[in-house]
Amino acid sequence: MTRMIFINLPVTDLTKSMAFYESLGFVNNPHFTDETAACMVWSEAINVMLLTHEKWRTFTSREIPPMTSSEVMLALTCDSREIVDKLNELAAKNGGTADINPKQDLGFMYNRNLADRDGHVWEMFWMDPAAIPAAGSATEK
Repeated sequence: MTRMIFINLPVTDLTKSMAFYESLGFVNNPHFTDETAACMVWSEAINVMLLTHEKWRTFTSREIPPMTSSEVMLALTCDSREIVDKLNELAAKNGGTADINPKQDLGFMYNRNLADRDGHVWEMFWMDPAAIPAAGSATEK
């Protein structure tokens, strides 16, 4: 079996969150979707489970952090710089927030960060493997 990841995210409005992720190119998997949860597919290995707050609380008693906090940044690769830019534009047009952090252009790697409707942080990035600097040179000053 292929190893997969299912990222579970609590959301305040399941229908609007599904629409947001669909606008970025995620596809709904109806086999794992009901009125309390939706499985949004990015690739064969990457799935995002959107869970109502009530459903979330069946998995954990830990607090749902406020939208102004940041616990994790989820990074997804893109095929080009243009797609990175387009996803940020789409996020802003569909209820999310584009460029929540300064964009980064290292030449061989380009990224921009966006937040979904509930403040979950995503880093969309493109990288040219052929142009990656030698080990240690990217961090040297």
